[in-house]
Order: sequence, then C-alpha cells, then structure tokens
Amino acid sequence: MGKASNPDDQDHKARSAALRLLARREHSRLELALKLRQRKIEADIIERVLDDYEAEGWLSDERFAEVYARQRMDLGYGPLRIQAELQQRGVQETPPCVREMKDTDWSDRATLLREKRFGLSDIRDDWDEKARQARFLARRGFSSEHVENALEQRL
Repeated sequence: MGKASNPDDQDHKARSAALRLLARREHSRLELALKLRQRKIEADIIERVLDDYEAEGWLSDERFAEVYARQRMDLGYGPLRIQAELQQRGVQETPPCVREMKDTDWSDRATLLREKRFGLSDIRDDWDEKARQARFLARRGFSSEHVENALEQRL
C-alpha cells in the first residue's frame, strides 16, 4: 500500500497543509478546499478537516470577508468589485465594514481615488476625459452614482 492511499497520511497531509496556508493569511472555505484539492487530497477528508478547523475557529468565512474587504477598500476598490471578488471566493454575505458604509462615504472614496490618479480638474466639457475617468472608477467597483459624484468634484 502506497503512502498516498493511506487515509491517515491523507488526513495528516490535509491538516498540515491547511494549517500552513492559514498561518500565512486568512482564506475562505472555498479557497482552502481548492488548494487542498490541488494537493490531490480526497474530498471527504478535505470536508472533515475544514469542518474541524471551523469548529476550532481557525477557519472563518466571516473573518476572511472582513479582512479581505478592508484590504481592498484600502487599495481603492469600491463595493461592487469587493462584493464580486468575495463571491468568487465563496463568500455570499457582505461584511459589516462594507455594509455599514454610506453612499456618501463611497462617493468620497471615489473622489479621493480620482484626485490621486487624475487630479480634480474641471472636465465638464471634455467628454473623452470624463469617459476615461468614469471607466476607471467603474472598473474599480464604484456604482454609477459614486462615479457621477466623483466626476462632479473639482478644485
């Protein structure tokens, strides 16, 4: 019997790999499951290990979402992009740090990002520049209302 087929070795491999990954940074359950599958660990062992780690409090989608969202907010991303990225990582709930922000706060963040990237010059009559800046802010995950408010700001 080879090592890979021994369930105890698989369990140990799954636990140690998951713990090493969690020691580096927070992971969502989906991310961790995918990384363990890449290591050729059986699905039932992965589920059991992840259930145990959630029960121990070492793995938490809520904690991951909060940390991830705060990092993305600090990098200048808006609520739409943050929520989409969390969903790609298997987290459906919106973290409190995103949920508690008001539209005016997101508009202010979009304005700061625009100022940092382009300055706050008057672009009312420059449709090409206005469209370019609007596309940039929309790609960053700001709603059309946030983008519009940011584009109205000028020195």
